[in-house]
Amino acid sequence: QLFEAKTSLSLAQAQHALQLQQAKAQMNNMVPNKQFEQLQTSLREEQCKAQQLQVNLHQQVEQSCRQLVRTQEEHKHLLQAALEQAEGLERNLRNAEAVLAERAVHLKDAQVQLSRNKLLIEDLREENRRCAMALQAAELKQKSTQKKNQLLEEQASALKQLIGKIMPASL
Repeated sequence: QLFEAKTSLSLAQAQHALQLQQAKAQMNNMVPNKQFEQLQTSLREEQCKAQQLQVNLHQQVEQSCRQLVRTQEEHKHLLQAALEQAEGLERNLRNAEAVLAERAVHLKDAQVQLSRNKLLIEDLREENRRCAMALQAAELKQKSTQKKNQLLEEQASALKQLIGKIMPASL
C-alpha cells in the first residue's frame, strides 16, 4: 500500500508538472481564460489529491511503524519466554543427569555387593555340602556304633546267661 501510495503521489506530481508546463505553454500561446481556469481547477484538484495521498501515506507509515514495534515487542517476549524455558529444561536435564549418575553409583555398589553375596552363597553351599557329607559319615558311624552296641549287648546278655549257668554249677 505504501508503494502504491508513493507511486500514485509520484504520478500525480508528474501529471501536475506536465499540466503546469502545458498551462504555461498555453498561456504563452494566449490560452483562453476558460481553459486556463479549468487547468487551474484541475491543478488544485490534483494538488488536493496529492496532499491527501501524502496524508494517507504518512498515516500508513505511522501505522506500519506501530505494528512493527508491537511485533518486535511480541517477538522479544516470545524469545525471552523461550530462553527461560530452555534454561529450565537445561536445569532439569542437569538434575536428571545428576540423579542418573547417583543411581549408577548405587547400582555399581549393589552389583559389587551382589557379586560378594554370590561368592558367599557359593562358599556356604560348599560348606553345606561338606557338612552334609560329614553328617552322612557321622550317621553311618552312628549306625555302625549302634550295630556294635547291639552286638555287644547281645554278647553281654549271652555272657550273663552263660555266667548264670556256670555260677550255679560251680557252687
